[in-house]
Amino acid sequence: MTIFDNQGPVRGRVINVGAPRRVLAFIGVAIVGLIALVLLFNCVSRIGTGNVGVLTLFGRVTGQTLTEGLHFINPLKTVNEMSIRSVTVKESASTPSSEGLMMSLDTSLIYHLNPDRAADVFQKLGPKYEDVVVENTLRSAIREATASHSANALYSGERDAVARQIYEKLVSELTPRGMVVENVLLRDIQLPMALKQSIEAKQQAEQEALAMNFRLQKETQEAARKRIEAQGIRDFQQIVAQGITPSLLEWKGIEATEKLAESSNSKVVVVGNPKNGLPLILGQ
Repeated sequence: MTIFDNQGPVRGRVINVGAPRRVLAFIGVAIVGLIALVLLFNCVSRIGTGNVGVLTLFGRVTGQTLTEGLHFINPLKTVNEMSIRSVTVKESASTPSSEGLMMSLDTSLIYHLNPDRAADVFQKLGPKYEDVVVENTLRSAIREATASHSANALYSGERDAVARQIYEKLVSELTPRGMVVENVLLRDIQLPMALKQSIEAKQQAEQEALAMNFRLQKETQEAARKRIEAQGIRDFQQIVAQGITPSLLEWKGIEATEKLAESSNSKVVVVGNPKNGLPLILGQ
């Protein structure tokens, strides 16, 4: 390009303005592509196994939940994952019995989040709903159940009834809040040492009394058996004695003499025993 002034043409450099424009255009396309790529990644959400995703838009819960896997969502929405797997909450609490005695109970609660209520739970209780409502409800249910039973009953035979009562209480309290109660387990019950020893001594005495009753019953049955056996022997002897006559005895003697006479052993037979007329047999 030639530049002129008042004194004539002025020679200078030739400036190419097309190259900077192409560079700027390339940078603009790259920026647009990067933004599009970021928006594309934000549109894809992955929900892990055993979780549900609760969507929020500018901090407001939309009520929409996502199941496991990949999903395309509004890039302006935020995904909050919540676990729906079974969870075990262990609680060790000192609670009073119906007599006012303090006992230590180790209890386990097994539950999981209802996936259909995940958005409601996230909105009303937040992601730490276990600390907010589950643990406190479990403690309250334990105290309410133990307060209606005696310490002796809890230690001996009503553990299943207490566990069932705690379970029913938790179901009535946690189900409306979006939790599904699976089971309640009483792992251990610890009583005061003095009471524990007293209960164990009483149970031992009861077991000994039952054992003594069993032995007495066994001896009574054995005595009755012996009486019946003796009665049978006596009846047998009476029947046999009534059937034995002198004629029967002589006949049996004749039969025995005939068998001896037929024997190959050496013997001497003398006929004419003066007492009963049976042969007299003398052997060598």
